[in-house]
Amino acid sequence: MTDGDRILHTVDTRERGAVHTITVNNPGKLNILNSATISALRAAIIRAAHDDGARVVVLRGAGERAWIGGADIREMATLDADSAVAFIRRLQELCHTVRTVPVPVIAAIRGYCLGAGLEVAACCDLRLAAEGARFGMPEVRVGLPSVIEAAVLPRLIGIGHARDLVMTARIVEAAEAQRWGLLDALVPAAELDAVVDTRVAEILAGAPHAMRAQKMLCRAWEEQPLSDAIETGVRAFGEAFRSNEPRTYLNDFLNRKGSAS
Repeated sequence: MTDGDRILHTVDTRERGAVHTITVNNPGKLNILNSATISALRAAIIRAAHDDGARVVVLRGAGERAWIGGADIREMATLDADSAVAFIRRLQELCHTVRTVPVPVIAAIRGYCLGAGLEVAACCDLRLAAEGARFGMPEVRVGLPSVIEAAVLPRLIGIGHARDLVMTARIVEAAEAQRWGLLDALVPAAELDAVVDTRVAEILAGAPHAMRAQKMLCRAWEEQPLSDAIETGVRAFGEAFRSNEPRTYLNDFLNRKGSAS
């Protein structure tokens, strides 16, 4: 962690679980990702992944101008063929960590979400944005293809919109991104924090082990053939009953229903 590229990592304990809020804090440079920031951000997410009490991760960017404005152009300009592979592998490992952390990850997006930032956002489970957010994949305009977790984009927005992003490198306004299906909510800037809090509360209302199983199954639906994903679900359903969680939550539901009748 350096003075210019700080990661603020706080753990806010809430009722029935813990919320890890991780903020990329370099607003003067649009919260861009250099190697040090990538490593620090990944380490913060790994800490959340290793916390058995964690229930949800919220990713933020400091300030109003950007969530993550992309990878550090100055650093990339110094790369050669070998160091470029090391740099992009480091970024890919960050994206993989976001995708595989065992609890839901919410991206709370304000301002620019570009390049590497959009790749990280695509790996989150929910993308909630403030009006005025802007999205793009500008790599081809600096002599590079969009790679690694840009491969997730066709699954989110369709191959046509994904090609639009990576080939034209144009900046897409938040309303268009929402129409494409990239965003799960688009709200006035003043309301973003409240919407994030609502989604967090809704996640915390779910059973902890069931939520972790659901996160695993969402990945299986994306990555496995249909028949394999269905079989994974059958096994997950059975595994759920190895704990008392289903019985507890089912009985609570029945008791509430009985008291209401």
